[in-house]
Amino acid sequence: MTNKKSTSSNIAKHAAQVLSDPYASSIAKTLAGSALSQVNKGHQTGSKVEDIASKALSSSKYSNETKVLAASVLSQSNKGR
Repeated sequence: MTNKKSTSSNIAKHAAQVLSDPYASSIAKTLAGSALSQVNKGHQTGSKVEDIASKALSSSKYSNETKVLAASVLSQSNKGR
């Protein structure tokens, strides 16, 4: 199933900054990589990354910046799962 949504340029820019930040968490980098892989490609979020994003959104442990990436990734997930 093709996804008709794609990552916005603002989120893509933020994701690129996260990936180049040596202090960013591995979770943030995973979400950033997923968001960048969905720029103008029609890809949808995989189930593993959906799970990571969901946990990041519901945890107080992660920054708002990480939660923005998580929300973007989840918005491009398979709604049937």
